[in-house]
Amino acid sequence: MSTRIGILTGGGDCPGLNAVIRAVVRRAMPTGAEIMGIKNGWRGLIKNEIEVLTRESVRGILPRGGTILGTSRVNPEDDANNLALIEENWKKHQLSALIVVGGEGTLRAARDMWRDFSYPVVGIPKTIDNDLCGTDFTFGFDTAVTVVTDAVDRLHSTAESHHRVMVIEVMGRHSGWIAAYGGIAGGADVVLVPEHPFRMSRVGEFLRHREEQGHAFSIVVVAEDAKPHEDENFLGPETYAEIYRHNRLGGIGYYLAREIESSTGLEARVTNLGYVQRGGTPTAFDRVLATRFGVKSFEMVEACEWGQMTSLRGNQIVSVPLDEAVDKLKPLDEDIYRVAEIFFG
Repeated sequence: MSTRIGILTGGGDCPGLNAVIRAVVRRAMPTGAEIMGIKNGWRGLIKNEIEVLTRESVRGILPRGGTILGTSRVNPEDDANNLALIEENWKKHQLSALIVVGGEGTLRAARDMWRDFSYPVVGIPKTIDNDLCGTDFTFGFDTAVTVVTDAVDRLHSTAESHHRVMVIEVMGRHSGWIAAYGGIAGGADVVLVPEHPFRMSRVGEFLRHREEQGHAFSIVVVAEDAKPHEDENFLGPETYAEIYRHNRLGGIGYYLAREIESSTGLEARVTNLGYVQRGGTPTAFDRVLATRFGVKSFEMVEACEWGQMTSLRGNQIVSVPLDEAVDKLKPLDEDIYRVAEIFFG
């Protein structure tokens, strides 16, 4: 029996996942190792949804969004029965290692499976939010920023034609990487991020200043988890709880636009980009980064670097402990935020 290595993709879908899968399969081919595709994240390892991936399986998937393996948010440690089934299916398919591709939740589960149960696991970081520690960038982020930038560019013309304030709500649970990068690239006039609770009075001041300078329109980019400062919280308790639900964020853009109209007299409209940011074909940067991560992960398996994760440091792909990735979320770089602030108003 040849060496068998499992690979699963968990958590939210993300542009570049298929590039990772393809890279692992192609890198394994010269060694004779078999790559076993595990369907729908950890759930596939529990329910025995596992199949061999071949060169034909991954042909043509490089530019495709999503993941051919499917995904889920199942955590193997949520139920003791899960662990027993994973052990059973692991032995049934004679797996020698597992490559886990995911965000903070999926990689935390991978870390725990290695630390607590000694499963030989290697991680690959993916998230459009770019909020994983241990790596400079995650694949999926560049694609999301490109989508936001294109949306801001397109909304400029509508905002200018109708003399409006356009509020664009983007993804970003606990971090403002997408909002800041997309806002800077798109030339937004105000960028609001979770790391800096915003004062409505200051936002209104920026927008009125632009109007006084003869600019009849403005673009405001707001991350879905950006919050008003507690000293100027214009959201009622029920509305606040509804917007900042733990399992599903969204809605601050609507209330921000309404408050802008109320406090400034300027006409405002809102666009929520939602899942559009997470779908579609990955950018060239994400395809290359995902491919490099995939190749590195297989080489980490060959070197028995268990409990480690692929990482981009500068222009090098290196191995770092999973503990470093899941210890805490990575906030927006303050230098990036300061660049965005230069253009406020």
